[in-house]
Amino acid sequence: MEAESRKLLLALAVSLCCFVAASRAQSYIGVNYGEVADNLPAPEETAKLLKSTTISKVRLYGVDPGIMRALAGTGISLVVGVANGDIPSLAADPAAASRWLAANVLPFVPASTISVVAVGNEVLESGDASLAAALLPAMQNLRAAAAAAGDGAARIKFSTVNTMAVLAQSDPPSTGAFHPDISPQLTQILGFLSKTTAPFMINPYPYFAYQSDPRPETLAFCLFQPNAGRVDAGSKIKYTNMFDAQVDAVKSALGRAGYGDVEIVVAETGWPTRGDAGEAGATADNARAYVSNLVSHLRSGAGTPLMPGKPVDTYLFALYDEDLKPGPTSERSFGLYHTDLTMAYDAGLTSSSGGAASPSNGGASQQQPRGGGGGWCVASAGATEADLQADLDYACAQVGVDCGAIQAGGACFEPNTVRAHAAYAMNQLYQAAGRHPWNCDFRSSATLTSDNPSYGSCVYTGGQ
Repeated sequence: MEAESRKLLLALAVSLCCFVAASRAQSYIGVNYGEVADNLPAPEETAKLLKSTTISKVRLYGVDPGIMRALAGTGISLVVGVANGDIPSLAADPAAASRWLAANVLPFVPASTISVVAVGNEVLESGDASLAAALLPAMQNLRAAAAAAGDGAARIKFSTVNTMAVLAQSDPPSTGAFHPDISPQLTQILGFLSKTTAPFMINPYPYFAYQSDPRPETLAFCLFQPNAGRVDAGSKIKYTNMFDAQVDAVKSALGRAGYGDVEIVVAETGWPTRGDAGEAGATADNARAYVSNLVSHLRSGAGTPLMPGKPVDTYLFALYDEDLKPGPTSERSFGLYHTDLTMAYDAGLTSSSGGAASPSNGGASQQQPRGGGGGWCVASAGATEADLQADLDYACAQVGVDCGAIQAGGACFEPNTVRAHAAYAMNQLYQAAGRHPWNCDFRSSATLTSDNPSYGSCVYTGGQ
């Protein structure tokens, strides 16, 4: 009996260790590792950086043995990619698929955890009909080769990455529908994904939505900042951010195609820190706002209105800036970190378990240490009543915010003013979102204070 007790205690200790380790990373937060650059850190340095964060997934655009070996044994899973140019040969010859797998996957498993092989990138939107037709056979041949290999390879999923251009309709989200031009290939691919429980991988970018509609209210909607929201006339759902709206448009399209059971994975999303003169909104402050608020939104566990209660697996774009990328300045400026391993801005990704990444040497003008901001968030003196009313409505609509105390009869209902009620709601959201300084931004209509604003029976959560 004593030996059995020791075994039970050991099992409990192992389980606790695994839980603590898992709590340091969020299983739904990943990052893209682009390599169109000539100044990237050594793989070992990148692995060390990633281990100092809560990032638990990395997507490669191809296969990089150096970074794959550096991440072996870390618990950080990988998405590896098949180049578009390799798709025709993989589709035509099962033996070619077996050779590709033997060269690019089997040497690294199970030491490296490969969760998905992304076969091609944005193939369906390429305009190349023959390449699109070869996509599914290539996926099928690779999966068959993996199943034959057994062990770790047999568990790998095979999918492909798409842009939002696969949708013919996305606004409002309930009308989401795939483009009829790609419907024949896409329907067959969705059948494959459903049968193999592989994800549909999509690249929603609220940044590009703002580029096409550069109004202040659109920027707030894209950055998860206080806004009036947008009501979907079909579903009657009120959306308060563009990310949820875009992902739910994909969810609607999957359902309309008859494959609502297929899981959605966000393969890319991000915001540039710099841009050319004509690239509205490409700033470090906006990048920090988008990514940090997205991370907070994912951590809340709210999911989206059509997929409540579960964060969507999301790969942020990108780990580093890529100085050799062609095109406008923004294309080279999506990095969360500079290649000297300092932060471009603080997105709230540093692990609380220690081993923090190097501090930022540039980026957002209002950078502060992550977390532990303390104090309380209240309305600023110069905020207008109209702004405060919008902030009040926004804060009370967010997950984790309880505005019951400012309802009639509540402890904080009096004084019955927009300013007093907004201050309470702002503080509730600030505390719920993680007490980062940027959680008390509210378009400059709020400010942090070390003076407890509680009064009488009205208690403001917070403090040092």
